[in-house]
Amino acid sequence: MLESLGFDATFKSHSADSINSGFTVARIIEVNKNSYLVSDGIHEIVAEISGKFMFDASDATEYPTTGDWVAVQIFDNNTFAIIHKVLPRKTVLKRKEPGKRVGFQLIAANIDYGLVVQSAADCNYNLLDRYFVMLHECGIKPVSVFTKIDLLSQTELEKFKNTLPQSNNDYLLISNNTSQGVEELTKRLVPGKTYCLLGQSGVGKTSILNSLLNTNEFMVNEIHEKDGKGRHTTVSRQLIRLDSGSLFIDTPGIRELGNFGIESGLDQTFEFSDLASSCRFRDCTHVHEAGCAIIEAVRNGEIEERRYQNYLKMRKESDFFEMSYLERRKKEKKFGRMVKDYQKRKGRE
Repeated sequence: MLESLGFDATFKSHSADSINSGFTVARIIEVNKNSYLVSDGIHEIVAEISGKFMFDASDATEYPTTGDWVAVQIFDNNTFAIIHKVLPRKTVLKRKEPGKRVGFQLIAANIDYGLVVQSAADCNYNLLDRYFVMLHECGIKPVSVFTKIDLLSQTELEKFKNTLPQSNNDYLLISNNTSQGVEELTKRLVPGKTYCLLGQSGVGKTSILNSLLNTNEFMVNEIHEKDGKGRHTTVSRQLIRLDSGSLFIDTPGIRELGNFGIESGLDQTFEFSDLASSCRFRDCTHVHEAGCAIIEAVRNGEIEERRYQNYLKMRKESDFFEMSYLERRKKEKKFGRMVKDYQKRKGRE
């Protein structure tokens, strides 16, 4: 029954030791403030992490998140479980913590495809780039989904498609009001694969899920007449299985999308990264150096100025936050060793 939740050969090999140790394998369906909801393919069970797990975890990224596979002990006639271990992740979707704190915040784990949802009537290309960088860095296939196409005339829609960046050649156009494009999305879904809906509040993520489920199970707020936007209703990340066998995670709207340690994501998202090998200097920063192939391509109109500036901005942010993150981690590890040494000494007394 675990196969119905996306349990494939990779996870089977990772779970062998846990099963041999007497644990049951389950998947995290939902993360709540002080508990989790897990599924073993038959039952959905409220779960908590063990005390040892809590003590051994070095930071929040080691805690379970929606989509994780975990080793659990089940009690009380399948009504309660203890989580002892998170199995190795195939992918983990994460972003920089909001605000000034420099660290990672987990969004979901073991995602195959990230569906980046934006309104075609109000598309933010710079934000779209950020989502693609995050997904590429995490090893997740990004797909753009543009909603509310019923708000555009045919001429406006064609103009919109012609202005899409080259990196967004894999996209879907959808109207949740008319259901246009929903069938095309349904055809592309693969049973056993996990999809994550990403985007700001009010762009139609939950409406897409309702359309795929052919129900109004998940609440969406009314559309505002002035701007055609809905308002945020999803408050937690929940794993949902469609009748087709595909799995979906709807996420709350993301207001702030920062990241760091994204060199690979930048290279995969910005198609002009390949030009860097043609720069005169090997350590070219692509900002002011003579003989920079990327700057020359911008001047010649081969690279859009907007994308170039967005690339520089994200790279600068990444370098700054990564330096701060490494310094913080160094201090936390030192403090963690002190605490554990103290606990050991106390235990011997």
